[in-house]
Amino acid sequence: MAMSFGVLWSFLPGETSLLVKPSPVSTVRFVPVNMRAARRSVTLSAVSKPAIETNKREPRGIMKPRRVSPEMQAFLGGVLEIPRTQALKEIWAYIKQHNLQDPADKKVIVCDEKLKQIFGGRDRVGFLEIAGLLNPHFLK
Repeated sequence: MAMSFGVLWSFLPGETSLLVKPSPVSTVRFVPVNMRAARRSVTLSAVSKPAIETNKREPRGIMKPRRVSPEMQAFLGGVLEIPRTQALKEIWAYIKQHNLQDPADKKVIVCDEKLKQIFGGRDRVGFLEIAGLLNPHFLK
């Protein structure tokens, strides 16, 4: 009853199959034909779209230029329309340039005459209040 264990090992189920060296043919992964077609269609459609079209979307929301009040026009130097984001940048640049933040509490802005016209005559404004105080200056 001499039997070779080499043949027996290849037929035994379970963990013994891990002892058998896999052949290079068994490691090749076969992809169904329908998956290949799906991959090609995805890559071709992604490549065929020019990247320029995605940047041509018209600005919306706070990025859309709006007409501003005469007080805001005077502050911004005569600009008739500006997005809220850009107006806020201009105001912050003015605050930083003229060192109008309270030295003890940097969250508070000490208004000069020019800022008082925009912020409703208030002497001190918290930086979280600025966006709310700008709302009346953007006309619809």
